[in-house]
Amino acid sequence: MRHRALHVLAFVTILSLSCRGQQASNPAEGAAPAPPSPSSATAAQPAPKAAGPRVVFLGDSLTAGLGVSEETAFPARVGEILAAEGHPIQAINAGVSGDTSAGGLRRLPWVLRQKPDVVVVELGANDGLRGLPLPDLEANLLAVVRQSQKAGARVLILGMRIPPNYGEDYANSFAAIYPHVARETGAALLPFVLEGVGGDPSLNQADGIHPTEEGHEKVAANVAPALKALLAGQGSGP
Repeated sequence: MRHRALHVLAFVTILSLSCRGQQASNPAEGAAPAPPSPSSATAAQPAPKAAGPRVVFLGDSLTAGLGVSEETAFPARVGEILAAEGHPIQAINAGVSGDTSAGGLRRLPWVLRQKPDVVVVELGANDGLRGLPLPDLEANLLAVVRQSQKAGARVLILGMRIPPNYGEDYANSFAAIYPHVARETGAALLPFVLEGVGGDPSLNQADGIHPTEEGHEKVAANVAPALKALLAGQGSGP
């Protein structure tokens, strides 16, 4: 039964199950920003100014590339795809495995000190996996987007889904948060970042959760057109 449940979770964007120490918090609590972990601090150093628009990918283990190298995780591959098309960017990986939307919000001030042109938000799957209150998830995502926009960055939201074994109402309400946040803020939206990857054993690691290098390649192919459109002024911004 545990084995089957793991496979049901395979199409969720998730998290490192070993990183459950982070606790979700309401954005109204006003906690001081937590410094990035050593691994994320190393990964998130700004590239040279000449490299093009600075794009920070704020996310969890999917963004961090758990189980694959930083060079093959989807943020780096998005950078390579756009560079090959003549649209180079500075792809800055600010993913932390196990992060919730509250954790991402706490780290946001540090992220915004990188002075990004675009913030790509890949958060929320850990909230869903833990069954955290959906109003808190929505409030956290709204705060991330609005603070990023206030700092002068455009925002691309990467939509998530969770399986119906959490309850159909919860799963549907979870999925509806992302387009609602995009409408409320004018941010650009990719409806489901794991389209074509979630649930495919050939594109996921043995845990049935995290993409392989080939899976990250597919995720990058999903993200790159949406990011390119936003940079070209075809998507929404602040």
